[in-house]
Amino acid sequence: MLRDVLAIVLAGGKGTRLEPLTRDRAKPAVPFGGIYRIIDFTLSNCINSDLRKILVLTQYKAVSLSRHIDQGWKFLCRELDEYIEVIPPQQRIAEHWYQGTADAIYQNVYTIEKAAPRDTLILAGDHIYKMNYAQMIEFHRERRADLTIACLPVPRLEAREFGVMAVDASGRVTSFLEKPKDPPGMPENPEQALASMGIYVFDTNVMYELLFQDAAKKENSGHDFGRDIIPSMLKHSRVFAYPFRDENRKQAAYWRDVGTLDAYYQTTMDLIQIDPILNLYDRAWPIHTYQPPMPPPKFVHTDPDRRGAAFNSIVCQGAIVSGGQVYRSIISPGVRINSFALVEDSILFDHVEVGRHARIRRAIIDKDVRIPAGFDIGWNRDADRARGLHITDDGVTVVAKSEDLERFTPQGG
Repeated sequence: MLRDVLAIVLAGGKGTRLEPLTRDRAKPAVPFGGIYRIIDFTLSNCINSDLRKILVLTQYKAVSLSRHIDQGWKFLCRELDEYIEVIPPQQRIAEHWYQGTADAIYQNVYTIEKAAPRDTLILAGDHIYKMNYAQMIEFHRERRADLTIACLPVPRLEAREFGVMAVDASGRVTSFLEKPKDPPGMPENPEQALASMGIYVFDTNVMYELLFQDAAKKENSGHDFGRDIIPSMLKHSRVFAYPFRDENRKQAAYWRDVGTLDAYYQTTMDLIQIDPILNLYDRAWPIHTYQPPMPPPKFVHTDPDRRGAAFNSIVCQGAIVSGGQVYRSIISPGVRINSFALVEDSILFDHVEVGRHARIRRAIIDKDVRIPAGFDIGWNRDADRARGLHITDDGVTVVAKSEDLERFTPQGG
């Protein structure tokens, strides 16, 4: 166990591009793959990397995220100095919300000092990937680095959304540009750019000094690692790039930022492929989460025109497919699909109920939504739009949590 390392997960982002899924929850708390939350992948990486001291910094709409961690991630032993602790904004140092990633760490320096870590691992709580952080920390220490940045090549035009770096032959970072409009290509592959994954290992004492220097800049800093801290380090500090090593064990490296609804939809739907790129069934690298005590899924009725069945789909515990048909979909815990209903190419969150003869196609249905009998979603974009439902650029219909659809039926007026 890496007892002299503290992992800090930044989980306070608004996730505005994922609305309405983030209308009532922070982006790291958005459900994924039926039983998981997005943050489960980062936290599982920590546990699988033998890291046992973890702080989760929250900010916006943090109730469901805090509840999820309390229910599913409190198995570490405080008596052995192991913990996953949720830290809300305390305004102990400044009287404002976190101004940037560096400011979020700065406002919690007293909590970090109590842990007295040799190195501090800083992570984002809203990406989906598998990674052994212990190997990155070893790399960092071997090079006596002040900062090590995890990186991977991405298509050059996509790199506009990332920090882009250049490195020398030893892997030392020579330049760092935060979200450049025209990202520079890699010398050996001009169509690819070397992008930061937002994963940092800092020598803790060096980090303290940089944070206090940055905090003193009242007007000339955005208090952000990528925009302010890292570029200022390059001349005087040892900053190295660590090539991402994927624990997913597939041909291509898997790392996803599900920052938009269409990216979220596509990444989730990839899970139902015959051989999905993201392997959730690898017992050597388990993804932990909270699983409520619910019965196994059940399929009811076998009549030719009223058969409860699911094809090429994920069906979670507590779900009942009662005479309905499901194709290429994710059915989360506690969902009920009633007779003659049809669900295609869709993601249904917890406790959605689909009424008789209802039809759902290419949709994301958030928690606790009841689809009235005979109701269609995703079959007519104009009709969905007229109901105030969100339609993505790729034509996916999104129904917000607890949305009242009864008001659109004759019985509901």
